[in-house]
Amino acid sequence: MDAERDENGLGSRAPGFVKASRPLHLSWRIGVFAVGLAVVVGGVILLPLPGPGWLVIFGGMALWATEFVWAQRVLRWTKRTVTEAAHRAADPRVRRRNTVLGVAGVLVVGALVALYVAHFGAVMPWSIGG
Repeated sequence: MDAERDENGLGSRAPGFVKASRPLHLSWRIGVFAVGLAVVVGGVILLPLPGPGWLVIFGGMALWATEFVWAQRVLRWTKRTVTEAAHRAADPRVRRRNTVLGVAGVLVVGALVALYVAHFGAVMPWSIGG
């Protein structure tokens, strides 16, 4: 195991010849940071737009995790949290509760639409006169 990697496998994953030269390794880390930053900023821009914003942000974090211990820890925490959430969502009681809440929500929205139509009537857009 590398001297720069700790017992948990955290640390730089740069090739050996890059780590052998301090200036080259520093340049490598700056390059990885810049590329990761560009990807994360692109993901943040995609958040309000149609597109995989969160996926792009996590891709940038994965790039950073090749060099930076803090990003590796954030990625490990995210993977653990997502795995726990997936296990909780697979629980039959949770699925049943979510189904009941979803059906109740659809019924409430349907009732509100029916009240609106009963009170104001329904005018189709193509029958509105000019």
